[in-house]
Amino acid sequence: MLPDMAAGCSMADMAAIDQVEDAWDAMGELIDVDRVIPVTYINSAASLKAFCGRHGGVVCTSSNAAAVLEWAFARGERVFFFPDQHLGRNTAKGMGVPLERMPVWDPYADEFGGLAAATVEASKVLLWKGHCSVHQMFQRSHVDQFRQQIPGVKILVHPECPMEVADAADIQGSTGRIIREVETAPAGTKWAIGTELHLVNRLKAEH
Repeated sequence: MLPDMAAGCSMADMAAIDQVEDAWDAMGELIDVDRVIPVTYINSAASLKAFCGRHGGVVCTSSNAAAVLEWAFARGERVFFFPDQHLGRNTAKGMGVPLERMPVWDPYADEFGGLAAATVEASKVLLWKGHCSVHQMFQRSHVDQFRQQIPGVKILVHPECPMEVADAADIQGSTGRIIREVETAPAGTKWAIGTELHLVNRLKAEH
């Protein structure tokens, strides 16, 4: 439910149902889509969730993404993950999937998401070219800057951040984990948190 019907999510808007269906049909020319498990992040349109349901897929959150991918890998040869490429990449990388087996499908490319047939065939996770506009702003240089400015600081980021940021952080985790880490941190601990500003301000005020 949306209390404000004008509200939206830029990431959700990056994957329209017609684009996803077109991508699925194109994949079907190269691979057996019956062995592809579609996974959509919960921050997506209801039509994409329904698409996953029709094709034996599932909806994930940032907290259960690894468990969902494990479930999907047990049921298919590869995963089609949308709309957030960073969450998909960071989660799958943490599970040991090589980067070269996680190509990005660009819905605006001329053919096959801009990918060679061999790349699609060799894939383990096909990532949609989408991202969260908030988390996309965080850069590796920000991590380095905070470490230089605040000795002993702990860097905690959401897995919607780019891989370079997540890899450089001390901890990457869901919104729930971010909250728990701060709540259980020893007094005097210093944190730099890469996620949505309202949550950071709330944690700052409470702790």
